[in-house]
Amino acid sequence: MNSTAPHGATYADASPAVEDAPMPDCAGGESFALMVLGHSMAPEFLEGEIIIIEPEGLAKDGSFVLAWHKEEWTFRQLLRAGTAWVLHPLNPAFGDVPLPDVSAVRGVIIQKALPGRRRASKHYI
Repeated sequence: MNSTAPHGATYADASPAVEDAPMPDCAGGESFALMVLGHSMAPEFLEGEIIIIEPEGLAKDGSFVLAWHKEEWTFRQLLRAGTAWVLHPLNPAFGDVPLPDVSAVRGVIIQKALPGRRRASKHYI
């Protein structure tokens, strides 16, 4: 939460740094859910929506992913940039984060839902 993005925006959607933070216990191959915090992935993902992460999902160009980068968890779109990759926020107030490879990716978002609104669910695979 200490990081800042261009235009004074903050990475409010990233978790605080935890030294050598492991994946949640349920992530040993099991899908798990997180709540979207912040607005870096708006308009596709809004604060308060629930995302389902598949830890062993195939990360490819255009996938929405959970990544461990600069000592914090972050949720972005993975895009190919030549021979490298970037973590891309959908909100233009935030900047791309370059990656040399996809090793920072720890899971792929496979679904989102708005709590209490079953029909507002959307699948990404």
